[in-house]
Amino acid sequence: MADFSFTAVDAQGNLVRGTLDAETEAAAVAALRRQGHIPMQVGAPARFALTLPSAMGGLRRKDLRRGELAAITRELAVMLGAGQDIDRALRFLVETAPSARVRAVCDGVRAMVRDGQALHVALGRYPGSFPPLYVGMVRAAEAGGDLAPTMDRLAALQERERALAATVQSALIYPAILTLAACGSIYLLLTDVLPQFTPLFAQNGAVLPASTRLMIGAGDVLGRYGILIPLVLLALVVAGRAILRRPAAKLRVDGWLLTLPGLGALLREILAARFARILGTLLENGVPILAALSIVRGAITNLAAVRAIDAATQSAKGGRGLSGALEAAALFPRRTVHLLRLGEETARLGPMALRAADIHEDQVRIVTQRLVALLVPAITIVMGLLVAGIVSSLLLAMLSLNDLAK
Repeated sequence: MADFSFTAVDAQGNLVRGTLDAETEAAAVAALRRQGHIPMQVGAPARFALTLPSAMGGLRRKDLRRGELAAITRELAVMLGAGQDIDRALRFLVETAPSARVRAVCDGVRAMVRDGQALHVALGRYPGSFPPLYVGMVRAAEAGGDLAPTMDRLAALQERERALAATVQSALIYPAILTLAACGSIYLLLTDVLPQFTPLFAQNGAVLPASTRLMIGAGDVLGRYGILIPLVLLALVVAGRAILRRPAAKLRVDGWLLTLPGLGALLREILAARFARILGTLLENGVPILAALSIVRGAITNLAAVRAIDAATQSAKGGRGLSGALEAAALFPRRTVHLLRLGEETARLGPMALRAADIHEDQVRIVTQRLVALLVPAITIVMGLLVAGIVSSLLLAMLSLNDLAK
């Protein structure tokens, strides 16, 4: 007998972790199923992870990046869809791996599969590379015998999530560069240009306008303590992250972000798109609704949304469906709730969730474009006003010198 750690979903849809005694991993999986659990990951305790690298030739195990995971998932889907067996598909991934990190993970998975372990068990040994959503879908696919289409759906899910993230990130690049340029220009005006005129004003004994004195004082402060600004910002970021580790504080901040004008609408659309995409993909892959909600809960980082999902899970357990609880939470767009309710009424919750995800992803692109269209002129106007204020203060001081000369 040996100890095996496990992660599973119980009959109520809750994620449970623990250890149990069994002769083999297969026996451990069977024991969990007899208890009414749905096994997600079953393996040796954590000490196994310390010896695994030595079994792989001394390679230090590292996690896959999101882009690398999406790429190997698509390649695996293509190979399996072409009729290749899992060993040959994994060998192809090892041979075509773009880096040693990807090759090490793929080779480790292939070695465990060749030893007779199920693919989802092998993937579960790399929790940093393969999230529970990924492992759960592969486990359901192996049980249903449709691994190839499942990998294709997984690849599509990851590619859509990457495209959604890239849409937002790409749209924010120009406003970020514009903001940095504006801050840099104002910093140079206050610390380099304006101080060159300060001795001239002092030598002539001119009475400077209040705005000019304010600008000179701001430039002096920035010149002396400007180096501390990045350190203060870094300290604020570290302190903010420490505060957000507290569930109560994170819950308040997450709920507040969803209510912000403009940005809140974008965050709600992103949240709805991710929730609907993952839920629909899991349901289409044959995962039960309670287990699917438990997996979705682990994939959502917004605690306010997590509470709404918990309420929806309890509602689904009571046979009342999940759309009513999501509507009561007032976090998801009305379109999401309406389409999910329609899916529940027509027994097509999975397809309707995927349809909702498509709509919300389109809305994310539209809202992002609108925000950028408003943000760029706003930054430009603010920058122009600040520069104009500095220049006008300097001109007022020069006019006071002319008055003094007369």
